[in-house]
Amino acid sequence: MHYDGSAFHGWQYQPDRRTVQGEIEATLSRLADSARTALGSGRTDTGVHATGQVVSVDMPVGWNAESLYRSLNATLPRDIWVERVESVGQDFHPRYHATARTYRYDIGTARGAASPFHRRWCWLVSDPLDRALLDEAASRLVGTHSFRAFAKSGQPERGYTCGVTRAEWSDWALGLRFRITANRYLRHMVRYLVGTMIEIGQGKRPLEDVEGLLSGAPGLVTSPPASPEGLFLELVEYSSSSSAAASPTTGSDTKE
Repeated sequence: MHYDGSAFHGWQYQPDRRTVQGEIEATLSRLADSARTALGSGRTDTGVHATGQVVSVDMPVGWNAESLYRSLNATLPRDIWVERVESVGQDFHPRYHATARTYRYDIGTARGAASPFHRRWCWLVSDPLDRALLDEAASRLVGTHSFRAFAKSGQPERGYTCGVTRAEWSDWALGLRFRITANRYLRHMVRYLVGTMIEIGQGKRPLEDVEGLLSGAPGLVTSPPASPEGLFLELVEYSSSSSAAASPTTGSDTKE
């Protein structure tokens, strides 16, 4: 599922705010003529986008993947689009069965990034960036570390350790793009990572701060978080034994 997060107060349902989950559940409930709950693979924050969100819902008998796909895309608001629909087993959970998630963050450095057709989906950075420093900073994130310093709020019941298997910068048409793949994330973690790396690339803080923050060096804090508009949930991965990874079945749970 894709959505432009610009006009949403995040993924999670809130009774007095427009959210992605709220819009999807309202649409599904109308189609099913009964209340439906939509479970997402991740709770994106206000202003954050997705091109790979995975959502599951239990629909009444009579619905199949193709009919739900057509009906959803005919009735959802224009800032949400369902890429495909598959039937999965009753035990599938898009969040708990995920083995890894990939986020990307777009930095706009070219003049054209300021166009109203681009600036809603990237962070405009005008200062020169040292690409070698950015690459080296990203490489130091790979591995299993405590990312407590990069979290807005803690998760003491689950700990602060995350396993990062990929962290790299690449070029895109209007600037630079950061991608990170990990088994789990802390709240605002990617935005704090990007904000800190950008200041390293600008020469405003030393490269060694990455390792200092990961090791919990006393008195060391991150840079301000990158703005939400450049962040996308891009891919959610499941093991080959997961219901989501198997061929479509005739189960009544549907994955979008």
